[in-house]
Parts: sequence; structure tokens; C-alpha cells
Amino acid sequence: MTQIAITRTATPKQTPADETLAFGKVFSDHMFLMNYEDGKGWHNPRIEPYAPFTLDPATCVLHYGQAIFDGLKAFRGPDGQVRLFRVGDHARRLNKSAHYLCIPEMDPAMVEESIRALVEVDRRWVPSLPGTSLYIRPTVIATETFLGVHPSHSYLYYVIVGPVGAYYKEGMNPVSILASDQYVRAVKGGLGAAKTAGNYAASLYGAEEAQKAGYTQVLWLDGVEHKYLDEVGTMNIMLKIGDEVITPPLNGAILAGITRDSVLTLLRDWGLRVSERPISIDDVLAAAKAGTLEMWGTGTAAVISPVGELGYKGERYVINGGKTGALTQKLYDTIVGIQYGTAPDPHGWARLLGNRLGG
Repeated sequence: MTQIAITRTATPKQTPADETLAFGKVFSDHMFLMNYEDGKGWHNPRIEPYAPFTLDPATCVLHYGQAIFDGLKAFRGPDGQVRLFRVGDHARRLNKSAHYLCIPEMDPAMVEESIRALVEVDRRWVPSLPGTSLYIRPTVIATETFLGVHPSHSYLYYVIVGPVGAYYKEGMNPVSILASDQYVRAVKGGLGAAKTAGNYAASLYGAEEAQKAGYTQVLWLDGVEHKYLDEVGTMNIMLKIGDEVITPPLNGAILAGITRDSVLTLLRDWGLRVSERPISIDDVLAAAKAGTLEMWGTGTAAVISPVGELGYKGERYVINGGKTGALTQKLYDTIVGIQYGTAPDPHGWARLLGNRLGG
């Protein structure tokens, strides 16, 4: 594997107190960088002091949105060890997003090593307080200078990290979501399955409208019939009706969440009845009215978020008495336990930071 050049900062910053951490506000001392040019491929992997970029006003990412990213975390357990959660799966998903955006794919082992090496350099930034972690943001942007619609011939891959607290101010408490019957984020055949900047831009207006109405997030419905659940703005969605756990299928319009996959794996390990199938908003509301519904979101940022209230067409429906369901809590406790090294890890999802690839 290509050697990563490391230039350490001469002016290390003070790390913030764990108790003060929000999400995505503070970043560490260093960043990882690697360049791509046609004919040369991906080259010059390096870690440098965290600093602003200089971009030409005609840099194509600023005009045509050719940008992808991913998000994962490192956790410091009670034993003091740092663990990366499902880093290989995140590296592979970054390449899937690259494929959708006509961005040259990278060696997944190089992506893993870039993350491992950067977290190792900035290891002191991994917080220790339960519920905190080091958020890791690998990103690729198109860097060719031109005006014209075609894939760029040059790219920058970079990774930044920062200590974070809870994603939602509610923490593990139930959140409220609004099923939108007016706005659409993605459709099958589009970019819904890619973690790309445009998908998040497409979600902003609907999310703002939901927040004005007193909700935490939007529950997007399918873009064709406006009937079937797709995903929440920052999470995949799951629900339990009776003895069946249901989540929308990966139909090309939603993101293949790593936490989603972790939850499905655990549920099947536990022998529960699990279905990846379309589920209509009408069926969800009927279950809410009947008192047979438990609902939660899954995502890297929040891990598991119980849903205590669902809005739709001007009506508000309380779910599970507005309380966190038993299965929701069990899933959260199990995944967090694996991440912090306090619970068994039968699938080998957590990698100790000291272990290089293959370790």
C-alpha cells in the first residue's frame, strides 16, 4: 500500500470538554488529502494540518454538484481503547456513491487506511464521555476548472474528523417526524441511493417546513405515488407492527444505511420476523391508531432514534404512547455496546484502532 506522508501541525488546538460537545461544530488538528487526475489516477496520499482550501471560482463542484461523502464514527470505550465501527462497509459505500456520480473509485483498502491513519494521528480528539464519539467525514469533490456539463477530470478526496455529542437535542428520547405529502427528495432511477450533496440540498426546504410545524425531521414518501415510506431526512426508517418488523426496500431511491444493515442483522440473529417491503403511510397510521406500532430511525449520526409522534396532512399521531419502545431500546443498547466495546461483537463490526488492515 502507498505510504501516507504525515505533516503534523506546529500549533495543536485545545480539545473541547466532552460535556460541551454538539454535532459537527468542532474539528481536529489534521486532515487527510489525496488527489486524482486522468492518466495519473489517485495519488499523493497525505495528512496535513487542518486548513481551508483555495478553489477557483470556476471549480466544477461549485456549479454542477459532483460531490460525495460518507460518515462514520470512532468510539473510546471504558477500557480506553478506540474502535472504528464498520469502517470497511463505509469505504465500500463511498465507492458506490462514486459510481453514481461518475467519480473514479478508490481502492477500499486505501480509504480504510486513510481513516485509520488520520484517527491515529488525532487520537487525542476522541472523547471519552458515554454518548460522545469522533465523527469522521470522508469526502470527494470534483476540482477541474471549467464551465460545461461533463464529469470532471480531476478530484480531491479528503477526510476531516471532529468530536461530537448527540445528533438530536432530544438525545435518545422520542422525536417527532412529519410525513410530507407535498415535497419529494428522490425517485427510483435518480441519485437517492448515493450519499451526495444534491440529495441533502433537495431535503432542506421540506425539512425547514417540518421544523416550522414543530417536527424534528421529514419522513419522505415515494416520489411517484406519494404513498409508500422511503426514509427520514437523516435516517432510514423502521417500524414494528404486531410481530413483524418492516423497513422500506433498497429500491434505488433510499440510502443503504450501515446502521440499517446492522439492525436488520441483529433482528434476524434474535429470530424476529423481518420484512424489507413497501409499507404505505395509511397502514402506518392505522397501526398507530390501533396502538400496535413501534417506530424508529437508524443512522450513523443518531444510531437509533425512537419516533414518538408522526404528522400527516395536518393530523398528529402519537406512537407507542410517545415513549421509547422495548425493541428500540434493545437495539440501541446492543449497537452502542458493540461500538464502545462493552458488549459482544459477533460479526466483528468494531475494529480496534491499533489494528491495521487485516488485524
